[in-house]
Amino acid sequence: MTDIKEAVREKYSRAAVRAGSCCGPASSGPISSNLYSDQETGELPEAAVLASLGCGNPTALAELKPGETVLDLGSGGGIDVLLSARRVGPTGKAYGLDMTDEMLALARANQTKVGAQNVEFLKGEIEHIPLPDNSVDVIISNCVINLSADKDQVIREAFRVLKPGGRFAVSDVVTRGEVPEQLRRDMLLWVGCIAGALEEVEYKSKLGAAGFVQASIEPTRIYRVEDAREFLTGKGIDVDAMAREVDGKFMGAFIRAVKPAASASCCA
Repeated sequence: MTDIKEAVREKYSRAAVRAGSCCGPASSGPISSNLYSDQETGELPEAAVLASLGCGNPTALAELKPGETVLDLGSGGGIDVLLSARRVGPTGKAYGLDMTDEMLALARANQTKVGAQNVEFLKGEIEHIPLPDNSVDVIISNCVINLSADKDQVIREAFRVLKPGGRFAVSDVVTRGEVPEQLRRDMLLWVGCIAGALEEVEYKSKLGAAGFVQASIEPTRIYRVEDAREFLTGKGIDVDAMAREVDGKFMGAFIRAVKPAASASCCA
């Protein structure tokens, strides 16, 4: 578990340094491309956009309202936090949580550039959220929860910090049906964030076990092996054989769930 966490930390540290320098985008390809409209990114610092390594656009789907408090798990360069801050307005608050010093530094620099007053970036791990119980209205995340080696703990923590009636509204990579482990590793070469992707039924089950209700998974982008043919062939992988096993089984999705407005134990 520690090895996974350190690998993720190293990858995102490099991405932050790259995005904050002259070296161009931290990500590319069909996974992280074309997720945000020009209207959304037009007023954001270029470094925030370049550092986006997500698989979706949770701020567009979370239906944030003015005055709400939102928390982004694994906030990276801050793009989703800054977009959320716009949506909740000056009476709301947008938190970003990240464990990587380089990403936090980049995010805070981006916050300063846009003058966002209702934003706060916190250092910490998504398995141990440094906020009190029942303190946020909405939790978002962009292709980060699948990177955790202890997703049950992440989901329990999300449940803890949400207010009663609060919403879990994250973008993540999920699988549809079983995927052989070797093929999952081969696909990892192409999609850097699928190694720990949960099967969609399992994801819903984990949400329910933590206490969430109304769990749903909405596919937003189906990843086709054909899109990666040139890349995978260059790695010596039999793409045709892989396609028969995994084509269409990996997808970017929007996962929703709700913390009950009143827990069953409140009246005991």
